[in-house]
Amino acid sequence: MLEVVALSALTAFLTAVGNGAAGEMGKQMLLSTGALARRTTGRETPLPTSSEGWEALAGHVHARMGDDRRYAGEWSLLLRSFPGSAADLRRGSGLPAASRHFTDRKDVVKQLRREATRPAGGRPRVALLYGPPGIGTTAVALHLGATCHNQFPDGQFYVDLREDSGDLGPSPAAVLLRLLRQMGAEPDRIPTTEAGRVQLYRRLISGRRAMLVIDHASSVAQVRGLIPSTPEVFLLVVVSGPPFLLEAERVAVPALPKRDSLEMMRKVAGRERIRRAKAQLPQVLDHCAGNAFALKTAAMRLSAGDEELALPSLGAEAPGSRPVRATAQAACRRVQADTARLCRLTALGVWPSVSAQLAAAAAGVAEEEAARMLVEAADAQLLEALPDHRYQFRPEVRRYLADTAGPEHGIPECSAAVARTLDRLLNLALHAARAALPQSWRTEAAPVQGVAYRDETEAVAVLAAEASNLVRAVFVARDYQHIDTALRLGQALWPLQLKAGYWDDVLPALRIAAACADEYRPGARIAGALHFQLGHCLGELGLWEEADREAVSAVRAERDAGHLRGEASCVELRGLLSLHRWLYGTAYERFVEAESVYGRIAVGQEGAEDLPRAHALVRRHQARALRGMGRLGESRRLLEGVTDFFMEQGEAYNQARALTDLAETLHDAGENSMALARIAEAERLLTPAATPHLGYLAALRLRCEVTE
Repeated sequence: MLEVVALSALTAFLTAVGNGAAGEMGKQMLLSTGALARRTTGRETPLPTSSEGWEALAGHVHARMGDDRRYAGEWSLLLRSFPGSAADLRRGSGLPAASRHFTDRKDVVKQLRREATRPAGGRPRVALLYGPPGIGTTAVALHLGATCHNQFPDGQFYVDLREDSGDLGPSPAAVLLRLLRQMGAEPDRIPTTEAGRVQLYRRLISGRRAMLVIDHASSVAQVRGLIPSTPEVFLLVVVSGPPFLLEAERVAVPALPKRDSLEMMRKVAGRERIRRAKAQLPQVLDHCAGNAFALKTAAMRLSAGDEELALPSLGAEAPGSRPVRATAQAACRRVQADTARLCRLTALGVWPSVSAQLAAAAAGVAEEEAARMLVEAADAQLLEALPDHRYQFRPEVRRYLADTAGPEHGIPECSAAVARTLDRLLNLALHAARAALPQSWRTEAAPVQGVAYRDETEAVAVLAAEASNLVRAVFVARDYQHIDTALRLGQALWPLQLKAGYWDDVLPALRIAAACADEYRPGARIAGALHFQLGHCLGELGLWEEADREAVSAVRAERDAGHLRGEASCVELRGLLSLHRWLYGTAYERFVEAESVYGRIAVGQEGAEDLPRAHALVRRHQARALRGMGRLGESRRLLEGVTDFFMEQGEAYNQARALTDLAETLHDAGENSMALARIAEAERLLTPAATPHLGYLAALRLRCEVTE
């Protein structure tokens, strides 16, 4: 007989399971834990929503284990089979390369280095580095990382939040997700909740010596959860603009003195070119006002043989008051008129990244011509080159370009540019979504014009590569009152959340799209579809109450539209949300209701051809709910029928999922020999690519073998 697990270990396990139900197998573990908790306590135990709730549940379960040693063995095996979260910190690729033209900043670097290396003394090592746009805050952070690399043997990690696609930048949970990915956490082990991600982050950095740089942060909420408790971890938060309230060592990056400004220009352009431009230098230095971006751009113009360095005046503003905007204005005058026009029109959308295709749509030119113009614009510092032939605007440069687009080109042309760009992104999204889910009724038919993708893999990759722009496009479409485009773009994000797990990424766009549907298309099918997607996304992120509210809205809209298949699917979603909250009785009732709605679809009606499969899937869910309720015989009979159906249909993966559920039910009933046979069947059906599922089956096999 296995010993009773310690209360602390049980509490940690339950909390980890509740916070870490990422991926299908994470949810499977969540359901198994809930079913065992119900059997152990003898009553329904809804999923806790706080740390206090998990502690209370652990206490109840632990007390019951002391009374009945059978449960001690089951819990011990469940804890042993839990993979947990990877706790090995990957060193990562480090910080981006530091500038070779870095000049001065000795006092700033010294202050940062002092914070990074001081004795912890119970205070976390955190610095907030800030300064006006273009002053060189990022350059300082990267230079610091390059010069003190050896002090952080466990790695340096960099996350850039610049120009995120949402209105307010990425959420704290999304920032954690990006950082955890950099740290090497496996996607299926990254928790869906913010609390779970904070816990994983703290486990990964515990006892480590690492440097974390969060660049272009815009709020204290984004980085508060990253403040390290490990004394040898240094968190550097970089802000382009005024500082926000964060408990940290505040370090301002001042303007470069004229002597250092001149030295930077010499490093970029060479001493001889600077000597020949001596007569212009006083005026140039006044206009650049110690701004590193403006100085570097002026020096690069000298390197290219441009002898005219003076920055233009910005109306009534004093020289040097806004050097980045003045530099952008000078660059627009220097490039060809068509290139400046392309940059202004492309800047209107605040796109996270710019490709030749996107810029071509904005400017209404051929892609080859747009590609040439983007190279010219990057050479003039209007854009920065990114990997994969993409570009990115500096925020202040983009703002200048967008501000001047209307006066330069007129409101009608600006509106047309935005419309063309949205049309281009919508066309891409519709083609990719359809190719990613070719049989799904939730994806719109692909337009006649546009690129057809080879297969599902390519289509999902295209959506993932363009995800930030597609999310941004929903905001732009709303702001420019292209409501139909906003709704269709939101619906086209479905493959990203269903197949790629981009829940954090698409959530802001789905909120906007669903709100637009309520305002402009209430009671329409697309309103039901978007509320369904939003409810599904929120459920994947563990935001259960809000998810159920959206599912209710989805049911209402689909019912108003007379769309039975959509209504049944939304009721089924409500059942799944209840199932994952351990409300097994409620879940079962909703699955039965969903099956009833499916049963109202008559022969010849939309969805009739899919009914056998829909019935099989909803019965599988009914069986899972029955297992949680302890009605194991009924659960087993349903799952055997579902397994036979998917075997006849040749759907190997769905058959393997049903066999896994059946093995769990048989194990709960004490029929471990039969459970092991079902596990073996499921393993034979799965491909090596189904690593999480195969790992779960291996853990389930251990539980069955030990108790056999």
